[in-house]
Amino acid sequence: MEIGKRIVLGILFVFLGMQCLLAQEVEQDTIPDDKYREDQIYIGVTYNILQNRPRGISQNNLSNGLHIGVIRDFPINKKRNKAIGVGLGYSYNSYFHNLKATETPNGITYEAIASNEGFKRNKYRTHVVELPLEFRWRTSTASDYKFWRIYGGFKLGYIFSGVSKFVGDNEKIKFQNKDINRFQYGLTLSAGYNTWNFHLYYGLNKLFKDTTVTTDGEQFEMNIIKVGLMFYIL
Repeated sequence: MEIGKRIVLGILFVFLGMQCLLAQEVEQDTIPDDKYREDQIYIGVTYNILQNRPRGISQNNLSNGLHIGVIRDFPINKKRNKAIGVGLGYSYNSYFHNLKATETPNGITYEAIASNEGFKRNKYRTHVVELPLEFRWRTSTASDYKFWRIYGGFKLGYIFSGVSKFVGDNEKIKFQNKDINRFQYGLTLSAGYNTWNFHLYYGLNKLFKDTTVTTDGEQFEMNIIKVGLMFYIL
């Protein structure tokens, strides 16, 4: 799995480099008045929320996300202030909580950590390749790089590494969790002025497979909400 992560990350960074070179060529070889695009590198930070958690389960610590990628801009009107954006990105996410996952010969068990059980951290950690698709509206022109924007869309993600990790006073558990839904998808919204933009992701499917249940027999219904900031760089 480590080799797979390196390959995916390598492909992503090569793609980032190619997009930067293409953006420079477009800027040099076209007339900026009517050919400019908002080709962009994006970097985002989010607070990650596990929605619809099982009874008695709460989040703790800072469940954070880091997102980076590129979006290719395809204007759809003469003013070029409306466009479709298609991209490729990478996302790292952590989810801290008190639902302990344990790998056993009969599968993975999930149960709430007892109140008298000391532990340092308990989390899920995911590495995701993402494909964002956006409808983009902005007040930009060929010469104005500070503008208002509203980008709404859809994002498809593939979790190529999903780890459950528990660190207790006398026990450590870490394994690739096969119960996690590898494919994730949801709605996105980014809105703001210039570099600073509010960002929201709302997951439309569950983080775990339908067959996943707690030791009490409660089925997992958790989906993901991410709230944070998105920074766009030309």
